[in-house]
Amino acid sequence: MTSQNTGNYRFPEGFLWGAATAAYQIEGSSMADGAGASIWDRFSHTPGMMLNGDTGDVACDHYNRWREDIDLMTRLNLQAYRFSVSWSRVMPEGRGAVNDRGLDFYDRLVDGLLEKGIEPLCTLYHWDLPAALDDRGGWLNPDISDWFADYGQVLFEKFKGRVKTWGTINEPWVIVDGGYLHGALAPGHKSAFEAMIAGHNVLRAHGAAVKRFRDVGEGQIGIVLNIEPKYSASDKPEDEAARKRAEAQMNRWFLDPLMGRGYPEELKDVYGEAYREFPQEDFDLIAQPTDWMGLNWYTRSVPENAPDAWPTRSRPVKQIQHAHTETGWEVYPPALTDTLVWLHEQTNGLPLMVTENGSAWYDPPHAIGGRIHDPMRVEYLKNHLKALHDAIGKGVDVRGYMAWSLLDNLEWSLGYSKRFGITHVNFQTQERTIKDSGLLYAEVIKTHGEVLNTL
Repeated sequence: MTSQNTGNYRFPEGFLWGAATAAYQIEGSSMADGAGASIWDRFSHTPGMMLNGDTGDVACDHYNRWREDIDLMTRLNLQAYRFSVSWSRVMPEGRGAVNDRGLDFYDRLVDGLLEKGIEPLCTLYHWDLPAALDDRGGWLNPDISDWFADYGQVLFEKFKGRVKTWGTINEPWVIVDGGYLHGALAPGHKSAFEAMIAGHNVLRAHGAAVKRFRDVGEGQIGIVLNIEPKYSASDKPEDEAARKRAEAQMNRWFLDPLMGRGYPEELKDVYGEAYREFPQEDFDLIAQPTDWMGLNWYTRSVPENAPDAWPTRSRPVKQIQHAHTETGWEVYPPALTDTLVWLHEQTNGLPLMVTENGSAWYDPPHAIGGRIHDPMRVEYLKNHLKALHDAIGKGVDVRGYMAWSLLDNLEWSLGYSKRFGITHVNFQTQERTIKDSGLLYAEVIKTHGEVLNTL
């Protein structure tokens, strides 16, 4: 299946246009006003874990500049803003006492957004586990499902009637693969045995939060998955088997149990002796019905059989005929259409939202003549919005698009070396400059996509 030009790129009425960020990547002041440390505070201050020794201590200083950033959103014509809450800012120990000063920051942010007519989309968890909970085992402790639901309840009750769209957990696969399997992200563990347990507890926490939301919350709730479509490198049986293993380990590991199908059979082949069986009551909890699902989408993968590649025994083959971003990701917009159609089928037509989509390219450290020209990001944005529209034309129920990211920010363990923003941040002065891609996006929103017909 490939992307097809419909010739008319006006999006459906009610389609929601916005941009996304994550707390640790932009806020800075992570220990201010009574906040507790997160695993990313620890990880970023551990020598050798972050490129150039970068940390999120200051980041984009959004904690102090949130009013300026809301004004920036209005200049971009944003209708929605997807942000995450720092769990340890609200509950320094991860459980028990609430830090009112930390909660007040998000209270002011939500009110500021609503005053400008911008819908707040709140994500409970975007990777920054309270360090105090990590000391209790973190995602390896089965009690974390209750801790997470208790934390969620604080926010559900605080913002009832003001935040109408909630996400529980952002990218469970990255939490587990990066943090517990390969060690490239916080908390930096490297164990297939731990990965299976952590993944299961992340899903249980999601289910527990959804159940709690039904009891005390108001609005709609879902989860955000990163899906990377897998295209077989050849028609050889061993390459197709490798594709299935890669798809199971990245995409279906979390999607299938959420949809009540349990873990995919291929996961046993991937993890071998590290694979765990879990009780049915856990899967009943995980499969709580949700109102929507978020898709974070960046690229595709074309895996081939590779017996020495742990744990999936598959390795992506670089597609040299296409451009690649600064992060080495292939630019292939038709795969976004394919992914949305596939996800629509896999979720039985559950409403979807593209909760992240963007690209890292080289941008200068400061604006030149008051402008940031980013032609490659402009092309990426334009062509992926067209691919998104093609998926809607195929009957996929996509309710919105959140560009990643509102701001250049801390790209996790890659530090400040990769810029994804539609707004440039001079990290020396904190000056914000809307890039050409941001100017295009503002026009897309203003015309509800019709400007794409001229591009």
